[in-house]
Amino acid sequence: MNRSEFRLSPIARLRALLNQPTHDYRPATTVFLDLNVDRIADELKLTSLGKERGSQNRPASDAQTLDDVEHLIVERIEAHKQDSHTIYLDHLHTYDERVTALSFEERFAIIQQAAPEAVGDFEAEATMGRDELFTHRRRLNESELEREAFRKRHRLERPARLASSGKVILKIGLLAILFVVEVVVNAGFLAKSNTGGYIGAAIQAATFAALNILASFLWGLVLIRPIFHRNVLLKFVGAVFFLAYLAFASALNLTLGHLREMRPSLEGDVGQDVLYRLLTSPFDLTDVNSWVFISVGLVFSLVAMADGLTFFDPYIGYAGLERRWIEASQQFTNLKGELIERLRDIRQDSTDVMNAASSDLSRRRADYDSILLGRSRLGQRFTQHQSQIEQAGRALLGIYREANRKARSTPAPAYFDKPFTMERIIYAAGEPDSTARERLRQMIEETQGLLKEQIKAINEAFERAMRSYREIDQFFPEDKNG
Repeated sequence: MNRSEFRLSPIARLRALLNQPTHDYRPATTVFLDLNVDRIADELKLTSLGKERGSQNRPASDAQTLDDVEHLIVERIEAHKQDSHTIYLDHLHTYDERVTALSFEERFAIIQQAAPEAVGDFEAEATMGRDELFTHRRRLNESELEREAFRKRHRLERPARLASSGKVILKIGLLAILFVVEVVVNAGFLAKSNTGGYIGAAIQAATFAALNILASFLWGLVLIRPIFHRNVLLKFVGAVFFLAYLAFASALNLTLGHLREMRPSLEGDVGQDVLYRLLTSPFDLTDVNSWVFISVGLVFSLVAMADGLTFFDPYIGYAGLERRWIEASQQFTNLKGELIERLRDIRQDSTDVMNAASSDLSRRRADYDSILLGRSRLGQRFTQHQSQIEQAGRALLGIYREANRKARSTPAPAYFDKPFTMERIIYAAGEPDSTARERLRQMIEETQGLLKEQIKAINEAFERAMRSYREIDQFFPEDKNG
């Protein structure tokens, strides 16, 4: 199988790129939970423990380190700090994943490769269309030359008279009407001489009507048409056949006239009797209705012959030549319209996709700025939260120490007066490189500029294709009489 069948077009690759989501999910930044000092104090029973240990003068007045209860408070504070740090790291990871999911580098690479390829594919499509159009225009030119040479050779200045479908139906309908009317008329005239009565006469009339109408039509369609030809010999042949047709039509209708005057008889051969009368006394008819009968038959015959003579263009070969020229012209016009419409659709599709790719970069850049801002706010929030944890630790130690002081009989240790200080967590890989945002902005502007250039290049290629399609006619200048 051809490997090219599995290769997406440049525009298809760009469209597939646009269909990708900005990132796999949209997490929400959870606010760090503040410590509830009163609740922890109640949970750890700091007031009662302070009074109990104070009444025992514990810790000693000269103590330098925290006692067990204070260590328990500090451990609780540190545990919450570590939990908050874990949340902070999780959210940092989420922000980093969202930045990675923006996949700017992948988009830059695909756009920089696919956009110029789309212009190349468009020009290739236009070139193939031009070659196809040139072939049809050359065929049309050959048909035009043949047509003009035929008209010049036969000194024809009028267009060919083509038989349209409606005209053909009308002429065939006329023949059918003539046939039916002649059968009815003939049956009425022949009924008195036919032993089978009206039915026998109708059968006999149908036979003669078919011969009279169809044969006359074929005489005009085929044999008499050369009378219109410029060639003297063919014109003479047509005239001879016209005279032969007149003799045929006259003989046929005289036969019907004599057949009408024959008396019905079950004995004898009617055909031989009619033939004998035609040979010995062809015009010896005693009934005036017989002459009317013959006249009606001749009129129908002449109408059928004229119908056949004008069924196509009277000049032999002209209608077929004209029809081939019209067909070639129509094919060329239709193909040209299809090619232009196809290029217009490709141009519009390419322009829409490239504009969408440019808008996608702008949208992702806004997402990138939003992510960086959220990341920065998360760091500030974590710093503020550590201050809150430190204040909570001081408050908890204060509750315990105050209860301890009141219950003591000896002075409290000196370190009770020192404020609690919590060691802060500083994230080493805090903010991204300060120049990364500027580099990204430049890359986006360069890529969007490339997309604009390729859109302009496609429009220029479309205009060139239109000019080249129009120039095809200049290779085949039409005859001034064409």
